Amino acid sequence: MSEAKMKELRSDIDELNELLKQAKRKRAQDLLSLEIRKLETEWLNLKESAQSSQDGTSAAPSTAAASQPKRYQIKLNGYGWDQSDKYIKVFVTLKDVQSLPKEQVFCKLTDKSMELHVQNLDNKDYVLVINKLLESINVEESHWKQKTDMVVIFLAKARPNIKWSHMTELEKKFEDQRNSKLKPATPDMDKTDPQESIMSLMKNMYETGDDEMKRMISKAFYEGQHKKKTDTLDL
Repeated sequence: MSEAKMKELRSDIDELNELLKQAKRKRAQDLLSLEIRKLETEWLNLKESAQSSQDGTSAAPSTAAASQPKRYQIKLNGYGWDQSDKYIKVFVTLKDVQSLPKEQVFCKLTDKSMELHVQNLDNKDYVLVINKLLESINVEESHWKQKTDMVVIFLAKARPNIKWSHMTELEKKFEDQRNSKLKPATPDMDKTDPQESIMSLMKNMYETGDDEMKRMISKAFYEGQHKKKTDTLDL
């Protein structure tokens, strides 16, 4: 509409300029010049309006993109878990996660790992990664659900009815190592001097025991040494 109007105005201006060249009387020249300036002003206003409209249209996407706040990725470490005969259930707490569309909450699963992705929750992306699961899972039968302020992931056990002692291989390895350090060494009484075996056992108990245990062992050792000296003097 504005382009047609501009063409019409341009034609009128050109025709008036031709008439101005032919005009002989000053009053006629002034009237024609005044009308030409009026039409040129109107033509310029239409041109600027059309230009502004085009600039606004092209700038709109970039302005919208610039107005979007930057999103940050947050790696989650905390979670809870439980199990049934068929599933390992992982509980991840995230406020208002139930308000997100389902396509923004999803998991990437392998037979020995899981990744939970929660996208654009209050302009943040959340990721929970659990690698080296203690046992294998059945990816096809696993699924997840959004609940109020929580996501629950159901990892289907590849071997149903097998109880998991830990969530990951690393957790089990750490627990086994800690227990082995705390477990007292059992000497072979048939091949070791009884007194040496007792001393070795007491030393291990002293190193791994609490403060009360250490006080008791120190007292017993002191009394034993004192009694030994007394017996020697009596002889």
